Parts: sequence; C-alpha cells; structure tokens
Amino acid sequence: MTEDRRDDAAPAPRPPLPQGPPSTRVDKWLWAVRLVKTRADAAQACRGGHVRVNDKPAKPAASVSPGDEVRLRLHGTTRIVDVGHILEKRVGAPIAVRCYTDRTPAPSPSAPPQAFAAPPRRDRGAGRPTKRDRRRMERLRQDGLG
Repeated sequence: MTEDRRDDAAPAPRPPLPQGPPSTRVDKWLWAVRLVKTRADAAQACRGGHVRVNDKPAKPAASVSPGDEVRLRLHGTTRIVDVGHILEKRVGAPIAVRCYTDRTPAPSPSAPPQAFAAPPRRDRGAGRPTKRDRRRMERLRQDGLG
C-alpha cells in the first residue's frame, strides 16, 4: 500500500527553454511567442506601423535580441514586452510566456472603454448631404451621439 504524498513533493522542475540564436526577425519572434496568431499577421502589423522595437518603428525583418523592448498594437490594445529569450519556432504557451516579460499597463477602471456609434447612414442614391444635413451630423458628433 503506497501513499501518494503530493504536499511534501517539490514542484516539478520546469523544462529548459529551447536553444535559440542570439537574435531573430521581429515578425518571427512575435509569432513564436504567441503574441500574434500567424507570422503573416505579425508582418502585416510591422508594415502597418503597429510594432516598435526600442521605440523605433520596426519592419518585419528588424532584429530583436534579449533585452529589447517590443511594443505591439493589436486589436485596439498596446502590449509592451521585454524580450527575455529568442525563439525561432513556435512553442507551447507555458514555454512562450517565459520568453518575455509583459509590462503592459493594466487598463484603468476609471476610464471605461468608449462605445462608438456608427455614423449616420444615407439612403443609397440620396446624393450628397445638404448643408442642413451636414450641420445636423456635426451637432450629433459634438453631443457624443455619432
């Protein structure tokens, strides 16, 4: 009869991080550490100006190495991470989160997310808005309704 004593057992050792090169492309690294779903999404974010490495705009082929700061604007939020380890191949989430330090500030509870209303629609074929219509639309925008 053996007893399973889990309370006295030491925590299981974490597997070592895979060996990586000293630096790699920023689009490949963002994909490997699972900050974006596909490498194409990472490259598109770089080309769109949504990725900065050490506070400089980064192209997809920009190099990242340990100690660099990467800012990624994706889906309306900005993630700020410090590179801790370089990966070139995509790994599981438990290993990926160990390769960077997330310094993204927490959203402030005093400023709830703004809800944006859709702009007023005109009927198809109604032509350009008149001066009166334009003034009404501007008044709605100023009141925060549009």
